[in-house]
Amino acid sequence: RTCDQLRCTACDFRVSLFNDYVWDQSCDYLFFRNNMPEFSKLRAKMIKKKGARAYACQCSWRSIDELTDLQTEPQLRWVCGKH
Repeated sequence: RTCDQLRCTACDFRVSLFNDYVWDQSCDYLFFRNNMPEFSKLRAKMIKKKGARAYACQCSWRSIDELTDLQTEPQLRWVCGKH
């Protein structure tokens, strides 16, 4: 199941998601801290990839191109805001 209202408990920021994009490998903490949630600024480090999805808050980011259980990544502090 996919949640479209993820929230980070570390930075207390809503997790943004972008369909058909992945993050460039040069992304770092300061990039997201300074540019979230403005798509026009984030796009500078986004790469088009059909079927993928880029996720980010102000302190963490992931590129996903297959079904992934985020609970297996303990460094991510993302929870579904629907509960």
